[in-house]
Amino acid sequence: MKNRILFISLAVVLALSVGLIGCTEEPEPEEIVIRIGECVIIEHPDLESDQRGFHEVVDAWAEEEGVEVEYGFKNANGDMSLAKTIADLFVDLEVDLIHSITTPISQACVASAEGTGIPVVFSTCTAPAAAGIVSTWDAPRPDNVCGVSDMANMAAQMEVVTEIMGEFSVLGVVYNPGEVNSVVQVEQLKDIIADYGIDELLESPCYTAGEVGPAAEALVGRCDVLYIPTCNTAVQGVEGIATVAEEHKIPFFGSTGDMVDRGCIAAKGGDYYWIGQEAGRYAVRVLEGEFPGDIPVVMTAPEACKLVVNPGAAERMGITIPQSVIDKADQVV
Repeated sequence: MKNRILFISLAVVLALSVGLIGCTEEPEPEEIVIRIGECVIIEHPDLESDQRGFHEVVDAWAEEEGVEVEYGFKNANGDMSLAKTIADLFVDLEVDLIHSITTPISQACVASAEGTGIPVVFSTCTAPAAAGIVSTWDAPRPDNVCGVSDMANMAAQMEVVTEIMGEFSVLGVVYNPGEVNSVVQVEQLKDIIADYGIDELLESPCYTAGEVGPAAEALVGRCDVLYIPTCNTAVQGVEGIATVAEEHKIPFFGSTGDMVDRGCIAAKGGDYYWIGQEAGRYAVRVLEGEFPGDIPVVMTAPEACKLVVNPGAAERMGITIPQSVIDKADQVV
C-alpha cells in the first residue's frame, strides 16, 4: 500500500476530470481513499508513540483491504482556540474519521463533530466521562464516539513512590487545574495518600508551560516529594521541574516512562504505543461499519503498564533506588 501523509490546509484543491472522446478502454477502478483527520494538543514523545501505534494498525488493515489512507495531521500547540479551528476544519472537509489525541483535543473534536455522523476515535484521554467526551465508560454515549483512556493507576504510582522513598509526610503536585484529566487524578490522590502513610497533598497550579518551573519552585521547602500526573501542561516542563528537584534535593516522580527519560526518578504508567495500537483497532472496527457508540471505552491493560526507573536522576536528587525496585523494572534509564 502506498501510504501518504496529507497535510490539510484551508485551501481546497479541486480535481477536474476530462473525458476522452472516442476512448473505448474500460475505466480503471476508482481507488478507495480513507481520509483521517488527526490532531494533538502539544508535541511530546508519548503522543508521538500513540500516533505511531495508531498508524501501524490502520495502515496494516488498509494494505490488506487494498485501500489508501491519507492522514491530515495538525498540532494545536497548546492553544484551545486553535484546537477548535482544527476540529471545525476536519468537519468542513468531511473526513472519514477523526483521531483525537489527548483530552482537550478530544473535547474540541467531539463538540465539532456532534450531529455530523463523522466518527471520533480518541486516545490518551484520561477521564473521558468526566471531560464530557462520553456519558459513561460503557454506554450510552454519543453515537459517533469511542476510544482509549491512558488513566494511570494512582495506587500503583504511589506504591512505586513509597517503595523507593519509605515514609514521608508531604507530597507536592504540579498540574493544570484547567485540565479535567489532571483534576481527576489529583482527586484520586487525595483519596488514597493516607493509605500510603502520606499526611498531606500540596497542590501547585500551572496554567501554561511557562508556569511549570515556577510552580515547582513554589513547593521548595514545603514538600518532601514532587509528583506530576499525566498533565499535558506540566509534562512540557519536566526538565524544569527536574532542575529544581536536583538543586534542592527533592525527589521527583512522574507518571509515564517519557517523564523518567527526561529526568524523573521513576514512574509506572501506560505504554503509549499500545494505547495508539488499541485506538487503531477501534478505528478499524468503525471503518468496517461497527457502531462507535456500542464500543466501550478501554483503559490501559495491566500488561501495558511499565515500570521505568532512572538511578542517575535519583542520585542527583539525593536518594538511592533500592535494588529490589531496579530488579523488577521494565526499563532502567
